[in-house]
Amino acid sequence: MKRVVITGIGVISPIGNNVEDFTKNLFAGKSGIGYITKFDTSSYRTRIAGEVKDFNPEPVINRKETRRMDTVSQYALVAANEAVKMANFDMNAINKERCGVIIATGIGGMETWEKQHSVLLNEGVDRLSPFFVPMMMINSPSGQVAIKFG
Repeated sequence: MKRVVITGIGVISPIGNNVEDFTKNLFAGKSGIGYITKFDTSSYRTRIAGEVKDFNPEPVINRKETRRMDTVSQYALVAANEAVKMANFDMNAINKERCGVIIATGIGGMETWEKQHSVLLNEGVDRLSPFFVPMMMINSPSGQVAIKFG
């Protein structure tokens, strides 16, 4: 690789779901740390985290696609969409064979993993989603971005 050019950024974070809100809250010193609301923490010693709040993927991802995509991939796709818009990319004018998507994540779709584990235990293997594996794979966020933008 000879060079990397960053022409746009996108953000989904506990202090903002777009670059403008993130930057405003960051410079205002706002914390995104708070009590966990997405699951019951009563059996855990830690009850605080940095959760993404008020996330709505539907301006970017249609409802049918969101049902086939873990939240981590939705975050990636919405942030990538913001970055592409900021960059003013003409996706038809670039050589897509010379472009790539790299998204770093420590783990794939944990929400999907947790939900489908519960389905397996409570309802049996026949009730598992056929999208379970593609939704929870670690490369799903970058794959979804690559599919969306060609």
